[in-house]
Amino acid sequence: MPDDITPARPGPDEPPSEPRAGRRSAARTAGMTALTLGALGVVFGDIGTSPLYALHAVFGADANAVQANEAGVYGVISLVFWAITIIVSIKYVTYIMRADNGGEGGIMALIALVQGVSLRGRATKAVLVALGIFGAALFYGDGMITPAISVLSAVEGLEVAAPSLDSLVIPITLGVLSVLFFIQRFGTKAVGRLFGPVMAAWFTVLAVSGFAKVVEGPSILKALSPSYGVEFFIDNGGTAFLALGSVVLAVTGAEALYADMGHFGRPPIRRAWFFLVFPALTLNYMGQGSLILESPKAIENPFFLLFPDWAQVPMVMLATIATVVASQAVISGAFSVTRQAVQLGFLPRLRIRHTSEEEGQIYAPAVNWLLFVAVVALVVGFGSSEGLASAYGIAVTGTLAIDTILFFVVVRMLWRKPLWLVLFGSAAFLVVDLAFFSANLPKVAEGGWFPLLLALALFTLLTTWQRGRELVTARRTEAEGQLRDFVEEIRAMDPPVFRAPGTAVCLTAGKRTTPLALRENVDHNHVLHQCVVIVSVETRRVPHVDRSERVVVDDLGYEDEGILHLTFHYGFQDDHDVPAALRQACALGLEVDVDVEKATYFISQVTIVRGTAPGMRTWRKKLFLALSRTSTSPVEFFRLPERRIVTMGSYIEL
Repeated sequence: MPDDITPARPGPDEPPSEPRAGRRSAARTAGMTALTLGALGVVFGDIGTSPLYALHAVFGADANAVQANEAGVYGVISLVFWAITIIVSIKYVTYIMRADNGGEGGIMALIALVQGVSLRGRATKAVLVALGIFGAALFYGDGMITPAISVLSAVEGLEVAAPSLDSLVIPITLGVLSVLFFIQRFGTKAVGRLFGPVMAAWFTVLAVSGFAKVVEGPSILKALSPSYGVEFFIDNGGTAFLALGSVVLAVTGAEALYADMGHFGRPPIRRAWFFLVFPALTLNYMGQGSLILESPKAIENPFFLLFPDWAQVPMVMLATIATVVASQAVISGAFSVTRQAVQLGFLPRLRIRHTSEEEGQIYAPAVNWLLFVAVVALVVGFGSSEGLASAYGIAVTGTLAIDTILFFVVVRMLWRKPLWLVLFGSAAFLVVDLAFFSANLPKVAEGGWFPLLLALALFTLLTTWQRGRELVTARRTEAEGQLRDFVEEIRAMDPPVFRAPGTAVCLTAGKRTTPLALRENVDHNHVLHQCVVIVSVETRRVPHVDRSERVVVDDLGYEDEGILHLTFHYGFQDDHDVPAALRQACALGLEVDVDVEKATYFISQVTIVRGTAPGMRTWRKKLFLALSRTSTSPVEFFRLPERRIVTMGSYIEL
């Protein structure tokens, strides 16, 4: 080829060359593989460790335990398989994961979607939101029980591998959990790189161990037929119904598939589920069933007895690591739900710290240590994974049913699907959900009271803060007065108010009212800065707001007064960084000269006092006042510079 001739480049309508297309395809494949591996480590930890205790709970020494005969084993394995298929594969992975809120999932995202629907009566929406809040409260119960039951069930493998060490089960469990909660403050970025490979190894071991036993007893494959589950119910009646309370343990973690959707997206989660997790779980449960048929004494711990003696101690170690991964995912989920609840107005501002530059890496100290105390109490109080299983089912089944109800409200009201389809779909799933929930009700006295009591307490806290915040906002709005009226007062002052040099930034709840700090500064100090920027922050019912939609400018109708209003929009998973948003606003061009680096921030320090005003009962007012004292300073929440803060005090009667 002559030196002065270069190869022609493909035109805009020409397909890329074969090597370039191949590289892009390889990059996409590598990216999807990485996401799928990451999803294994974060999303499936909870449901992936269910084989440790699910069948043991069904066939345990309880008076209502299922008999370890052929009919019982086939029936239970059939119920487990179809429970996983209906609840996880069909309900969550196929349908509910479609109801994303800006790419994010979970019950808080469902609440945000429901808040955005148009319903005929306010009472109906209030009931649905309250139901969602109760579901979120149950999720916290899940966050407490999962680390306790998962780690405890893994360490209990020592009772099989080395019976002489059974007295060390509780101390070792508490030691592992202590380390787990202590390292939360350092973040999970470094450890997170190991989560995917660890869980890939875990699911591979589940599949191989189960497959080996299925090969020895292939008759267990018959249990995949739903007829065995139906026959089990017909022949055993009440025992079969109560068994559902333990069978549902096989689907613990289904909510995590939905809640963690925003981290990886639907495709990686679906691929990981259908190509590895679902087959591995099915094989392992069938392997345990085959083992129980072969040796009924295996009900003592069917998971660890799947392995030969030489492999049991290594499996205890691997299982412990896997349960730590599962616990980490639930704890991180509790941090995420807490932040969403704060930004949606269901909790006061709590201290939440970012442990890395990644959005999902956050740490909530108060939540972390409250969870730790509760988990330790659960381990010591219940003493075994079998005891904790009774408490676990209520939390799981309650969340499943609430997700179904909220999802079909979204399907009908937002997606405008036919009523007959919504009624049929919701009825089909609710029959399953409520059957599992009802089967767990008899266990309330045995431990199921714990998640219910906890959920009720958290529900009371969340709704009390939401209601109290509404009342305080209304009375604060009345005290502040209209912002445009305030500007008119400034213009009409004779002599004019003194305009001090510099920039004053005043935070307010909305653009209609005057910040109390600004009004107090004028009324008492008789001074107003030359440049006044009034900032209100609005949290939208979406996880993230694009930077192009972050800032809205309003000169309040007077360009020459040096007063303007800025509204900063954030999603409920965005950081509220007011100085950064101010810099962005200045870059867009403003009518006034704003000196962001030297600006003084005026904060309204509002003291809430209990009064006789209607709207809340006295005990709820006391609770609201107690909660308000836990709220972090707006300086930290909005990332304001501490050395340039002026606080003006006032009070509001609740």
